[in-house]
Parts: sequence; C-alpha cells; structure tokens
Amino acid sequence: MDKEQNQKDINQNLNDEQVNEQTQPQAEETTDEAEFYNDNTTEAVQEEQQEELLSKEEKLQVALDSEKDRYLRLFAEFENYKRRTSKERLELFKTAGQEVMQALLPILDDFDRALVELKKSKDVESFSGIELINNKFRETLKSKGLEVIAVKAGDTFDADLHEAVTQIQAPSDDLKGKIVDVVEKGYALGDKIIRYPKVVTGK
Repeated sequence: MDKEQNQKDINQNLNDEQVNEQTQPQAEETTDEAEFYNDNTTEAVQEEQQEELLSKEEKLQVALDSEKDRYLRLFAEFENYKRRTSKERLELFKTAGQEVMQALLPILDDFDRALVELKKSKDVESFSGIELINNKFRETLKSKGLEVIAVKAGDTFDADLHEAVTQIQAPSDDLKGKIVDVVEKGYALGDKIIRYPKVVTGK
C-alpha cells in the first residue's frame, strides 16, 4: 500500500514538473510580447510628440514670417507717408513763396523803367541811389531762389520758354523766326517758371 502511494507521488511530481516546463515558456513569451508592445507604444508616442513639436515650430515660423511681412509693410507705408508729407510741406512753402515773388515782379519792372528814365536824364546821383536799391532788392530775391530768364534779341524763339505777344516783319533775314525784342522779363523760382518772358518775334 505504501509502495503504491509512493509511486503515485512520484508520478504526480513528474506531471507537475512537465506542467511547469510547459507553462514557463508561455509566461516568458507573454512577457516578451508585453515588452515588445510597450516598446512599440513608446516609439509611437515619441514619434507623435516629435511630429507635434515640429508642427508647433512650423506654426511659430509661419506666424513669425507673417509678423515680419506685416512690419515691413507698415515700415514701407510709414516711409512713403513721411516722403509724401515732406513733399507736400515743401510744395506748400514753394507755393507761398511763389505768390509773394509774383506779387513783387511788377515792382522789379518799375525799377527797370525808373532806371531807364533816370539814365536818360543824366542825373547821376539819383541814378546811383536807385540802382543801389534795385541791386540790393534783386540780390535779396535771388537768395530766395528768384532768377531772371536769360533772353535777348536774336535768340531762337522757344514756345516752351517764351511768350510771343506779337509778330512783326523781321528787320533782317537772320531774325526770321527769332526774337526781335523783349517786352517784359521772365522769371523762374527754382526750377519753375513763374512768369514767361514776353517777346516780339520776326517773320
């Protein structure tokens, strides 16, 4: 009886060992699968995080580029505004100065006529005094940008620079189509003509 019992115990132990041997590889396989899954999951999460990080950097770069473009546009508009306002202010000063200069031109004409008459009278003292005032007056206006337009008899008539008040028979062939006489002086303020010289042309 004891012998049979011992044999049963031995057989049971052998069965348990076989079961343990079969179970252990399965457990090891399960552990390996779990580790492989965890590794893959970790890599996937890292890839997603990297993609999110790149996406954020790209978005920030796009936003930065947009702000740069906006800044450059605003800067360009401001520079254009400054140039435009400076030009308008300069034009305003020129226009105001032009009106004053145009108002003084008849006085210059009077000085010219007065000097012609005083020269005829041979009153040297009066002529010298008026001439001194005339020269000082003209120099002051010249310093403000007023210039006499140079024109004389014999010059070729130019419709862009001269105003023909009349046309007469040319005293000689070489004066045909040219200026015979200057009736009124012309003046320019800077680069702009504020009064065209009035001339008589020959035909």
